[in-house]
Amino acid sequence: MQIAVKDIGPWYREPWPWLLMAGPAAVVVAGFVTLWIAISSSDGLVADDYYKQGLAINQTLQREALAVKNGYHAAAQFADDGRQITLRLEASPGASLPDALQLRVVHPTRAGRDGLVMLRKTADGLYSGVGPALTEGRWMLILQDQQSTWRLDGAMVAPHTGAVSLAPASSK
Repeated sequence: MQIAVKDIGPWYREPWPWLLMAGPAAVVVAGFVTLWIAISSSDGLVADDYYKQGLAINQTLQREALAVKNGYHAAAQFADDGRQITLRLEASPGASLPDALQLRVVHPTRAGRDGLVMLRKTADGLYSGVGPALTEGRWMLILQDQQSTWRLDGAMVAPHTGAVSLAPASSK
């Protein structure tokens, strides 16, 4: 009885070793892609001065309380291009309206996209200014006087049509 011996080629011509190595190779490639993403993008939500930001909450609450006391509330209207901003500010009788306002346009996760718009008084209670081009998505609006003594908050999703209401956070 004679046993037939099959001629076996070199290992690299067999499919099984390659199939077994494909899994670990894919994990190594995925690890390098993850490392590249982590290095090339910034952590927009991580703050180095988180303790100081926590202490600033009391100042924010005081500014909102002053806005409530003066009865401030506003409505911002964005033009079709999203850059021209018209704002109407109303206050309680006896509260003064400033000559200029600051509107901070804040992206919730990417601080590099934030912008500051200086609004000048054009008529009694009306303000106008030109802001940054807004990308699609959610934006936070923070309105305050130039001395930062009071503050109003609002939110919108760009592109936006209609008025955006701004009020003290404690009154919402």
